[in-house]
Amino acid sequence: MAATSKPTRLETGDDLDDFVTSRDVALVEFYTSGCALCQAMEPVLGNVARATAVSIGMVNPGDDIDLVDRFDIRSVPTLILFEDGTETARLAEGFQGGDAVTDFLEDHVPTAVEAEPTS
Repeated sequence: MAATSKPTRLETGDDLDDFVTSRDVALVEFYTSGCALCQAMEPVLGNVARATAVSIGMVNPGDDIDLVDRFDIRSVPTLILFEDGTETARLAEGFQGGDAVTDFLEDHVPTAVEAEPTS
């Protein structure tokens, strides 16, 4: 499935599962409502989505509290990278700029960063 030019909002754990299993590579931001750092990440992730072939999703684990334990979310924003539906890396160090997110992706899935984005 092609990457999109903006993050996809995921409402439930089932949406998250469908999102990560239907893509070779997916990056998901776990955020909460009212989190200023999380809100600041949205345009950054949109830019990363447009510049890479990585599909990006956003999920509020407060809407599906089981996700907090299932993915061991201790702080937000947390970015989790999935390959073929399996978590392969995470970045849970607060706000990250576009270069930091792209570097993170390049370290873990260089072919997705080097690939031409699809729309």
